[in-house]
Amino acid sequence: TLGLFGCGGPKTIKPVTSDSVVLAFGDSLTSGIGAEQEESYPSVLARLLGCKVINAGIPGEVTEEGCDRLKALLEDHEPDLVVLCHGGNDMLRRADDAGIVRHLRRMIEAAQGSGADVILLGVPRPGIFLKAPAFYAETAKAYGFPYDGKLLPKILSSPGLKSDAIHPDADGYRKMAEGVAALIRKNS
Repeated sequence: TLGLFGCGGPKTIKPVTSDSVVLAFGDSLTSGIGAEQEESYPSVLARLLGCKVINAGIPGEVTEEGCDRLKALLEDHEPDLVVLCHGGNDMLRRADDAGIVRHLRRMIEAAQGSGADVILLGVPRPGIFLKAPAFYAETAKAYGFPYDGKLLPKILSSPGLKSDAIHPDADGYRKMAEGVAALIRKNS
């Protein structure tokens, strides 16, 4: 579902302008493993939106580590928007869903507490049929911000858009950036 919202009705994010700072926060899917740096989704997103997009992806990072890292990035960059794409490594390591949700909530609250808007991308659980766990949609709904749970499963289910078993290739990251840009435009 594109754009799930909380009970108070649809909430929007501030429009992204050329002066905006977007923090793309996550793991290897954000950093761009499987493609050149200029082909990562944050790099492509910067070109699509015409603003500064900071690639804050760390390969192999789990959500607990992300919680520890995010605060300094928020203080250093003062982003207007945080694109949160995290949890895949937790699921690969078979971490419990409750822990992932707890860490996602801490990251969301830190971002919102800094004044940034948030959008969330659902990462699919490893398996034959890729689907983002329901806790992503539930978390986005609880906080009332835009969410996309179909983009990554669709890309990662397409062998022609992957560089290896886990990561997109340049075309996959381009599609990811286009999907994120569309989500931002639809909700701002």
